[in-house]
Amino acid sequence: AMRLQAPQFQALFTPGLRSVAELFEKKNYELRIAGGAVRDLLSGVTPQDIDFATTATPAEMKEMFTSAGVRLINNKGEKHGTITARLHEQNFEITTLRIDVVTDGRHAEVEFTTDWQKDAERRDLTVNSMFLGLDGTLYDFFKGYEDLKSKKIRFVGKASERIQEDYLRILRYFRFYGRISEKPGDHEPNTLQAIKENAKGLAGISGERIWVELKKILLGNHVNHLVQLMYELDIAQYIGLPLDGNLEEFARVTKNIQNLSPKPMTVLTSLFKGKDDVTNLDLRLKISKEEKNLGLFLVKHRQELTKALGPEPLRPYQDFLMDSREANTNSKIFELLKYQGEEQLLKEMQEWTVPSFPVSGHDLRKMGVSSGKEIGTALQQLRDEWKKSGYHMDKEELLSCLKKL
Repeated sequence: AMRLQAPQFQALFTPGLRSVAELFEKKNYELRIAGGAVRDLLSGVTPQDIDFATTATPAEMKEMFTSAGVRLINNKGEKHGTITARLHEQNFEITTLRIDVVTDGRHAEVEFTTDWQKDAERRDLTVNSMFLGLDGTLYDFFKGYEDLKSKKIRFVGKASERIQEDYLRILRYFRFYGRISEKPGDHEPNTLQAIKENAKGLAGISGERIWVELKKILLGNHVNHLVQLMYELDIAQYIGLPLDGNLEEFARVTKNIQNLSPKPMTVLTSLFKGKDDVTNLDLRLKISKEEKNLGLFLVKHRQELTKALGPEPLRPYQDFLMDSREANTNSKIFELLKYQGEEQLLKEMQEWTVPSFPVSGHDLRKMGVSSGKEIGTALQQLRDEWKKSGYHMDKEELLSCLKKL
């Protein structure tokens, strides 16, 4: 058996984990690291969060932790078999091994087991179905480690069965493909066939769950390939994407934007032809207000608001920002520049500080302009002059300008 000795693995052994391990050992319950954290550790990545699996039932865990005076955090996981214990300022999420008894494509009813392979069988992908003993021993029933090394994404067992247990797994397949596979197009034909046959099942999955996965896909590798595939496999229509998405524009923008860390919505908007597409996405996926506004902004301005020819390419963006009365216009303009693939201009725009208009109504009163209406008109005229000067004119220059006006 393979034994992991990586520094990322050693680093997990905090005082908290040592205490948890001792408790389980005393009671002869088995405790192993499960799923995504194992995949990360084997890839040499430090896992963000760690799930543990155990042969102990929730009742046994509660009894063990309570009698040891360990605080339990109640976060509704118990009916699925998850207990969260807090030791040394650290939370430990520990789930009893389980078998899915009934699945409806969204949720599962589970019963507990002590059979590690049975628990691995109900997981989605081979690379996510491994366990790691606290001594570093790898338990791998479906060649997950082999797949991870050869960067292959496969379902555990029969693809269609896994998908029918939870249709969201179709999108998880895409997400992990974008994260792990070296090149686009390296799929098993029967997997793609199973996805196509079951695509309709995504219609019953909540928009929020879909959006979480879709955002990760949009920021991963091979995004152009994967979204094209969503159209080929008839998935797009069930997850809020337009039937006639602009795939040419999508291909162009995803290439431009690769190293600019765009927001997911910026990438996605390149599929859209107009604002209705943004509205329909929102109806299906319940995106945030900020995401919706960004989509509408990009659809509206991506063609007209472009760099100027000549020595001041940023001027149109600066002028737009100065005239805008809305919040976070600058972050929307950054996203627009990413969309347009303007890497250099983006850097300059991010470094540009918005100048403040140097003249106030108070200055005008001092010069003898008294009526509010006249002050308003004069300020607007001076603002226009200031803008024409590229925001360079100072107070003196502007006030002498006023005398001419």
